Amino acid sequence: MESLWILSPALAAGAAGVFFLTVSFTEYISLPELADRGEEPQEGESGSRTLRLGRAGAPALGALLTAAALAMVVAWSGDGEVILFYLMKDVPVYFRIDPLGRWFITLATAVWVPVGIYSIVYMRREGGEKRFYGFYLLVYGALVCLYFAGNLVTMYLFYEFMTLASFPLVLHNGSREAIMAGLKYLFYSLCGAYMGLFGIFLLHHVFGTAAFSPGGILRQEAVRGQEELLLTAVLLLVVGFGAKAGMFPLHAWLPAAHPVAPSPASAVLSGVLVKSGVLAILRVVYYVVGPDFLRGTWVQYVWMTLALITIGMGSLLACREPVLKKRLAYSTVSQLSYILFGLAVLSPEGLVGALLHVAFHGVIKSGLFLTAGVFLHCCGKTEAEELRGIGRKMPTTLWGYTLLALALIGIPPACGFVSKWYLAQGALEAGLGVWGYVGAAVLLLSAILTAGYLLPIVTRGFFGNGPAPHTERQEPGAAMLLPLLVLAALSMVLGLLPGILTEYAGIIAQSTM
Repeated sequence: MESLWILSPALAAGAAGVFFLTVSFTEYISLPELADRGEEPQEGESGSRTLRLGRAGAPALGALLTAAALAMVVAWSGDGEVILFYLMKDVPVYFRIDPLGRWFITLATAVWVPVGIYSIVYMRREGGEKRFYGFYLLVYGALVCLYFAGNLVTMYLFYEFMTLASFPLVLHNGSREAIMAGLKYLFYSLCGAYMGLFGIFLLHHVFGTAAFSPGGILRQEAVRGQEELLLTAVLLLVVGFGAKAGMFPLHAWLPAAHPVAPSPASAVLSGVLVKSGVLAILRVVYYVVGPDFLRGTWVQYVWMTLALITIGMGSLLACREPVLKKRLAYSTVSQLSYILFGLAVLSPEGLVGALLHVAFHGVIKSGLFLTAGVFLHCCGKTEAEELRGIGRKMPTTLWGYTLLALALIGIPPACGFVSKWYLAQGALEAGLGVWGYVGAAVLLLSAILTAGYLLPIVTRGFFGNGPAPHTERQEPGAAMLLPLLVLAALSMVLGLLPGILTEYAGIIAQSTM
């Protein structure tokens, strides 16, 4: 029973999520009965779309805080492992806490809690609160299991469960556009996952079901004569799991899903969930086959090429996109491939930069989507051009957006500068020849394009003349404003004091090389 302590955060979040979904479903099926009796649902009764904070928000937030606290205690109180059961004789569902799992669960928790607080107010207007909170908690529980997975099969099981649990967050409002975007998300995710599954079959043929090990578990004598088969499996896994991370050519779901999902869902989708693809690739390359096996092979160069194409393409499409949430989605397509390029160079500096950008981008992009949600929730604004003069109404919100934008561009002392510095150094020091210089140049060009699609909102917002500017302020309430400002402040603090994170990322990198 002590070993099951590892899974206590997932059990807490999952149980709370099932409770909220059960209550939501019970209320939904009771609506026809009320209609037959000619009764209208009252506030707090079945069918209410404006539940009071105490009826839906507070219990959900309490459950989230409990699960988050358990996750931090479990992750940082020491190592642990547990075999839950066996799928087959030699295929265990196995969990183990390691430094990489700690890194990802800390990021997820740092984003999940403030976004959860923000959603209390936001979802009251959006409706379907209990259903939203149910899936929101279920996804957090799935992420705990995904991050603590100790082998490929366990990781794949919860990777798929996380996809299925997050799917309803995308189609939450039930419109035709949301349903089509949700189906697109599901189709791309499952196609990528099935590519990954085929790659796992091939790896299982070579390795069996071995536990993850820093630096990989490959033995040259065991794969002699099967090198091309193994390289093909790795490419399938990189492209397949890269679909979740928005890597070309399986990137199109991201700009479709973000504009229709509620802003809190967009925030965690872009800040955390897409990183599950990064984690899966990390586990395969650095904890199963090992970076030494891939270094200098055709798979490494194909991977770098796809990542660089995605970086440039995402930035260019973001520059042309007028809808703010869709612009931020294209930005995520680009920024995620910064991370994938850092992994692909197979150098310690590149891996440190990739891990730092996982954390920094998660904080920054979640904050930017919360800002977009404020503009939509308070003013009904969805396009960047509509935000002219918004700084008169919402100066605090726009200042938060400004800090986050500077961090994503990579202007010091914001945190984005630190991770991009390590990524560029990793590319130049990896011994890739011209590829290192091309990679660094693409990163620099993308940073310039990032400034081009983020900073005009700042200048127009503070100095532009809106169609009918009002002098009175229209800032959101504290429950929406404070999480946004906390993330904005964190993007600056992590840039000024990156030492602890850089040191820990360095420990992970050195253990895998």
